[in-house]
Amino acid sequence: MKLAKLSVVVFAFCAFFAQGVGSVLGAEQSWKELIAAAQKEGKVVVFGPAHQEVRRVLPVEFEKRFGVKMDYIGGRGSAAAAKLRTERAAGLYTADVALAGIQTMSRRFYMGGMLDPLKPLLMLPEVLDGSKWRHGEPWFIDPEKKYALRLFSYVSEMFTINTDYVKPEDYKTAKGLLLNPKWKGKIVVHDPRRSGTGSNKAAQLYLKYGKDFLKKFYVDQKPRISRKERQITDWLLRGTYPIIMGGDFAEIEKMRKEGLPVKSIFALSDLPASLSGGNGNLVVFNKRPHPNAAKLLVNWLASKEGLEIYARASGRATTRNDINEAAFLPPQRIPKPGVEYFDTYDWEFSVKTKKKVRRMMKKMMKK
Repeated sequence: MKLAKLSVVVFAFCAFFAQGVGSVLGAEQSWKELIAAAQKEGKVVVFGPAHQEVRRVLPVEFEKRFGVKMDYIGGRGSAAAAKLRTERAAGLYTADVALAGIQTMSRRFYMGGMLDPLKPLLMLPEVLDGSKWRHGEPWFIDPEKKYALRLFSYVSEMFTINTDYVKPEDYKTAKGLLLNPKWKGKIVVHDPRRSGTGSNKAAQLYLKYGKDFLKKFYVDQKPRISRKERQITDWLLRGTYPIIMGGDFAEIEKMRKEGLPVKSIFALSDLPASLSGGNGNLVVFNKRPHPNAAKLLVNWLASKEGLEIYARASGRATTRNDINEAAFLPPQRIPKPGVEYFDTYDWEFSVKTKKKVRRMMKKMMKK
């Protein structure tokens, strides 16, 4: 009787093990079939950030890995959305995947009905394994939890200074620095009336200090408005504008390591550090022309290999927990366990608060 019971247990275990192995082999075979199908399609069309290093690295690494070409279209998210709307109105569907900031993703792509659910496309075991993600699962930030996969979550600099001009006594508090008459006309910001970094910073300042502060800073202090990150970074280095909000952090960090007089400020006593997702929202378009190549790409970007390549190129921390970010990021850029941060990529904050602040700034800056 005992021998019979043991035989049943052994048989059941072997059957379970064989089923598990079969599932893994089946997944591997499906992955191979997906690669072959993507190679037949020949390419994938991606809208992404106008980040020089990302534009240079991502297409090369993807093609090297899978033999599939990536047509990478880098630029401002609002311009990409306008282009897609025009094409779609004419019955043209040219794009497969986007790496977007939350404003473009939520207000243009998501609310514009341009997206398909991405969650059902995830198939790699390491991508589906919740233990590989800081949130216990892939982090979908849209209300339905299936369209927009957040790949980045990093500590965002509030502003950056040229230390030849701005001394420690100048930035004891954020409010004291930004409203100091000494820096009137000497600060650069992104446009707070538009989606993106500008309204992101303005909304955060609004929640912290209120509407009166926004007027004192954005109107009375007469900051220079620009969206050209390379130009902003150059102005910072030359001291033309020794305080900036929204430069190219990766480039600034290179300058700092080379001994140039630049420093990013992440938090001060009156302004806690904040989290951002940058252009780290991964989405797929509906009616995409290269469905297999798109599926291949989103799985690769969500994997350790693909996401680390993207993170290194853009200089940002990820939502995976198996990437050694300390090897390529300064410690201030990496979120610390147990620390409370203000998440500027919270859906409600992004969709409602930022919209309110943009309208407020449009009225305020007309005067």
